[in-house]
Amino acid sequence: MENFDKITEECGVFGIYGDDEKMVVELSHLALYAMQHRGRVGAGMAFSDSKNIHCYKDLGLVADVFTADVLKNIKPGKIAIGHVRNSSKAVVERFAAQPLVMRYMNGVMALANNGALVNGIDLRKELEHDGAMFQAGSDAETVAYLIARKRVLSGSLEKAVVEAMDQVQGAYSMVLLGRHKLIAVRDPRGMRPLSLGRIGEKCWVVASETCVFDGIGAEFVRDVEPGEVIMIDKNGFHSDRTHCGKEKQALCIYEYVYFARPDSVINGKSVHEVRMEIGRLLAKEHPVEADIVCGVPDSGISAAIGYSLASGIPYGTALIKNKYISQAHIPKDEESFKRALKVKLNVLEAIIRGKRVILIDDSIIKGITAHHIISLLRKAGATEVHLRISSPPVFNACYFGTTINDRGSLITSSMKVEQICQAVGADSLGFVSVDGIHSVSGMGEIGICDACFTGNYPMQVDEREYFNKYDYKIGEEPKA
Repeated sequence: MENFDKITEECGVFGIYGDDEKMVVELSHLALYAMQHRGRVGAGMAFSDSKNIHCYKDLGLVADVFTADVLKNIKPGKIAIGHVRNSSKAVVERFAAQPLVMRYMNGVMALANNGALVNGIDLRKELEHDGAMFQAGSDAETVAYLIARKRVLSGSLEKAVVEAMDQVQGAYSMVLLGRHKLIAVRDPRGMRPLSLGRIGEKCWVVASETCVFDGIGAEFVRDVEPGEVIMIDKNGFHSDRTHCGKEKQALCIYEYVYFARPDSVINGKSVHEVRMEIGRLLAKEHPVEADIVCGVPDSGISAAIGYSLASGIPYGTALIKNKYISQAHIPKDEESFKRALKVKLNVLEAIIRGKRVILIDDSIIKGITAHHIISLLRKAGATEVHLRISSPPVFNACYFGTTINDRGSLITSSMKVEQICQAVGADSLGFVSVDGIHSVSGMGEIGICDACFTGNYPMQVDEREYFNKYDYKIGEEPKA
């Protein structure tokens, strides 16, 4: 269900270089299922048979897009990339689904991206002035055009990617598919995760999260380094580190708080364990007497367990989440989202009645979800509800591929903590501190982007340009 009251990440990517066409199709399909939490608006896969690239994509969940008939008619290949998509736009065009396939002077390639560029409009205008014709106008299309142009002079696709990195600014983890090779690239700040894995001796895989490797039987090798370009072909694995170490790392902190699955490992840290540590910290920073601790599924559960362990207050499963909501039932506006919440979450009354409840959630954006859940808990007989949030208050927009693109929609932009507490109907409200979450997630070790909390952006951003790109029409100047 598209969530109008959560920070959602923009995409997940996957790539595989194997030696068995049937296995490549099967594993690519399973990988998209394992990444479904990163994108529920669209899904796609592209396969290279060494002569051509065949792409299959549409809007919807993986199960909606890749039906039995679609899978039966796929033209397989030994190399493939996959993508699941969310979007910051209210309306997503079908042709904006990824991967994107581009035919150009040197052949054909496919590209899938996770992230967002902060200089996308400038690059697009430059390419348009040179004769480029855009359809979707997405960042992925802009990067694909840029790489295609550089490929003419660079001599190889991987060199074209390295050269394109000199011009693109922002957050990105990309996979590219050539007729004979797989390429993976991570931006120099490492803002989006990307990992490398292996199956046996001949099959290499890359994915946004390590939980994908567990699902397809791959062995985790290592994280792709910030700024690294990896190329895999018949001669094996190659790496270009031209852009490594040029920038301070700035991994999005919400990968640990909310985006990633708890069974993933990012930069050597278990997502589940980080969330538990945040929960322990919450118990120290915002203690309260209560009878039970419960987490909002799914990302609030690990933090709730940590709070319970640190406080000695029993943990209980109080909220049941309906995960079987198809694309046809994804709400298109805030009002339909409110109605869908009634179907998405329900309360175990026997666990809650007569209890003082500590409710752990990962964030408050508009307050809609918090108000709804607290109302459910009170109707189920909770005598008190104390809300604890496993991230600091969000005050600033994100320019790097999440859905925090409107400061005016943030409840923190118009209310103080005490007012938010009253608005959502809680007896008390506490957010984890910025200093605390840095200590838990290991900012000193790997470098974290916390700009949505602090306003300390890892690069210079033209706010007008970034937000106008959501209304930008191909061939027109951005709005003033």
